[in-house]
Amino acid sequence: MNLDIAIETPWPDGADWTALAMRAAEAAREVAPELANPRLSASLLFTGDAQVRVLNREWRGKDKPTNVLSFPMLDRDELLALPGEGPPELFGDIALAGETCAREAAEKGVAPASHVSHLIVHGLLHLAGLDHETSPAAAAAMEALEIKALALLGIADPYDDADDVAGA
Repeated sequence: MNLDIAIETPWPDGADWTALAMRAAEAAREVAPELANPRLSASLLFTGDAQVRVLNREWRGKDKPTNVLSFPMLDRDELLALPGEGPPELFGDIALAGETCAREAAEKGVAPASHVSHLIVHGLLHLAGLDHETSPAAAAAMEALEIKALALLGIADPYDDADDVAGA
């Protein structure tokens, strides 16, 4: 999987958001092997609350920013059936809202990098066709994959408090 990463204001300088995203994507690939298809390409936009609010309003009918938005371009069956050889296949877009991510990390008392890593894994699993909003069983399955991916990164279970529900 290839990630096309763009970083905009208000994401702070000094943090290597690209390296963080690549590590999170690798962890997601480890727990969701369908993401390892070399043809897959996704865009990851580190942006601000204002831009995410516009996207959330336009695509989800919710006039507020959220931490992460995922826009899959393949359904799960298409993704699973995609052969490993052939031209690149854009399978989705992810947008992260900087101010919301920073605020949530502070509220949870976790490092911003840990929270952002979680949200990237969460967004990639959405692109893979997983959805925590379809049923309690689907939510538990998706959370289990997130916990495994984050453990690979040395990040604690974000669901210990049961209030870390990502927005996408």
